[in-house]
This record gives sequence, C-alpha cells and structure tokens, in this order.
Amino acid sequence: MSAPMKVTFPSFMLQISGELYAPVAGAPHRNGAAVVISHPMTGVKEQTAADHARLLSKAGFYALTFDAGYQGESTGQPRGLEDPHQRAEDNKAAVTYLTTLEFKVDPSRIGVLGICASGGYTSYAAQSDSRIKALATVSAACVGRMTRNGGLHKENNKEVPQAIAGALQAAGQWRTSVAKGPNVEPPPMFSSDISQIPEDADPFFKDAALYYGSRRGTHPRSDQKVPPSSYDLMVSYDSFNFQHLISPRPLLMVAGSKAQTLHYSEDAVAAAREPKELFIVEGKNHFDLYDDLTVSGPKLVEFFERNL
Repeated sequence: MSAPMKVTFPSFMLQISGELYAPVAGAPHRNGAAVVISHPMTGVKEQTAADHARLLSKAGFYALTFDAGYQGESTGQPRGLEDPHQRAEDNKAAVTYLTTLEFKVDPSRIGVLGICASGGYTSYAAQSDSRIKALATVSAACVGRMTRNGGLHKENNKEVPQAIAGALQAAGQWRTSVAKGPNVEPPPMFSSDISQIPEDADPFFKDAALYYGSRRGTHPRSDQKVPPSSYDLMVSYDSFNFQHLISPRPLLMVAGSKAQTLHYSEDAVAAAREPKELFIVEGKNHFDLYDDLTVSGPKLVEFFERNL
C-alpha cells in the first residue's frame, strides 16, 4: 500500500495539515467517492484516523485524514486548544478541499466519519453542510455535555451547576495566567502511562491510557495536553441538539456495548430522523473500536458503499 499524500488546506485563519489516501490498486471502483475522517480529542491523524483511512482506501474510497486546528501538524496557538466551532469548520474545510480534486473525487459522493469527540463535531458539521452526503461515527461523544455534566458517563446525563462553575473558573484562571506568563504549559487531560493512573481512577481514563500509552496509539504529537481555556469554548456547545437536520441524508453511529460513551450515540440516534442506525459492537469499550475494526470495519465500508 502506497504512502498517503501530504496536503494542506485553509480552515478559518488556520492552515490544516492532512493526508490523502488514494484507493489501492485493484480495489472496487467507487466513482470518485471520498470520506473525510476526523480524529478524537487529544489525538492526531496518524492514529485511529489512519487505521480507518487504510480500511476505506483498501475498499476503493479516497480517504482524507487531518490534524485539527491548533493540534498535530496544523497551525494555531495555543497548542492543543479544543475549540468545537473550529473543529466543525475543519471538517467542512476538509470537504471543501475534496471538492477541488477534479478527476479524482466526485463532489456529490463525499461522506464524513468522526471518531470520539469528532463523532460530535462531525454531527454538528453535517447538520449545516448538505455537501456531506453520509455521516458515520465511531464511539461518538459530546464535549459540551461532558463539560456541563461534570463527566461522560450515563449517570452524568444532566447539567451540574458546580461542574459548569468549576470549568469556567479553570478557564478564566488559565487565561489570566497565560496573559502574565505566555509560556505556561497546559496540563494533560490524563496520563498516557497506565502505571500513573490511580487504582480508583475513572475506568474511562484507564482505557484511554491503555490506548494512547501503548504501541497501538502512541504518537509524539499526541500528548493529551489541553489548555483549560478550551473549557469555556466547550461549555455552551452541543453536538446533537439539531441532529434531526442531518436527515434525509443517512446516519450510522457505531459504539461498543461496554463503552462508557454508548449513551451519546443512543441519544443522538434517538434525536435523529430516518434514515438512521445505531450499530452496537458487543463486548467492546470506547477505545477498542479505535483500532479493532474486525466488526465495525465491514459495517462502515458497507454504509459508505451503499450511500456514496
């Protein structure tokens, strides 16, 4: 399989770094169908996004991965900032880039795949960009609800005033400290060293460390550092409030039966209109589906094959 082609494209005032995977030789002919693949929060394009890109290119699709603005090889300061509206725009900008690839990509056959937080960002983007002809998500989550609710588990499924106040206080303190000393390092959201995770820590973060701290998911540009100024950008954002606007374009949401984030996909599919499908992979947690594509992979290929 040949290496992907390095590409760049603009998104708002930033320059986005991407990699374009062409259909492999001998793959089925897809008439120029292409899929944008958007990486998880704290991730980069070389991790799970690349695994999914290789899957789709082997199935005959063009696949475009990219680093979100402020992250990876893309431009933007402060590094690691998680800005939901920038993230949604990055996905729209990636679609725009694909429309410029004459004689390769058919602009009427572009789909999007979002993983983890990007399952939320791509939903938000698809709600208002009709060029996205089909949307699939894997282990989707909403960073806005996570921030407002003080956690990502199903039992955290309502707003917690103290969580909102704490997030805004942390964001404000960070902004003030950076104004006084601009070289302040942002803290990591979690450690990628499983030995540093306390025994009584949230199991989600244990699972995260097992992915990001292992050969499966480690990457030097993925350090899990997120400036707290991200929190006041996330607190008033919601991925799925207008999920019904994706219809009549098809929606597929894939999640593991053991994923702490499964409820996000369940609620988002319930809020959507037809055609829609929730596909649950038995026995898998949130991070298992990042690189175990045994069950989810064929489902994603079939979805994009049918709808692009």
